Amino acid sequence: MAETIFSPGATSSLERRGLRDRVYDLVLDMLMSSSIEAGTRLSIDAIARDLNVSPTPVREALVQLERTGLVTREAHKGYRVAPPIADDQLEALFDARIVLESGATALAARDPKQLVPALEAALAQHVTVMERVQSSSESGDMPVDLIREYFAVDWNFHHLIFEGARNPFLLDMSEAISTRVHRMRQTVKTGVSDAHEAVTEHRAILDALAIGPDAAAQAMREHVDKVRERSRRDAARQASNAAG
Repeated sequence: MAETIFSPGATSSLERRGLRDRVYDLVLDMLMSSSIEAGTRLSIDAIARDLNVSPTPVREALVQLERTGLVTREAHKGYRVAPPIADDQLEALFDARIVLESGATALAARDPKQLVPALEAALAQHVTVMERVQSSSESGDMPVDLIREYFAVDWNFHHLIFEGARNPFLLDMSEAISTRVHRMRQTVKTGVSDAHEAVTEHRAILDALAIGPDAAAQAMREHVDKVRERSRRDAARQASNAAG
């Protein structure tokens, strides 16, 4: 990468933290790209050279990413890209999403006054990007940047609900969930073809917030279960194509 993100004169703790967060984002983006395969060795020194930084923030980023499950570390061997999420792990991921996200939605629904306008804005953005995705799909040209943008606006709806729950522990857990969801989408190759369904289901969650916590939590459970079913189909189709 040509971008230089390290300044030798940066000495304050705030600047160091900004550097660390920026390096984390860049390494995460690299892991989410379709060009890097499971099992690929991640050299701290090589990544540091590519980013023009010292090895320290890269090492810190990989320690954080290990906690998300995106990378694994072997003693005396270093870090590698984690294997794809599939089968039992895929089911476990959706079970965790149902527990965490339905609970967070119920908590957020207790005070919807600020949450609902934010979700309306997020859904409007989701619709806009969804329409661009559908247009690109019809033309047969789906830029990688558009796919990433779609995933970002899709997850932002969920992230706002976690924020609306006003529970710092749930918010921390949501970060681990979100990275695994993106990894699942990358490896199962799902999440864009169902853009219209996702928008419809997000609208149902938003409408349910006006009814109350139980209704909102149920709408979230139904959404996650429908995403699970679509992911199962995509995974089965991918396995069939690989076998054929």
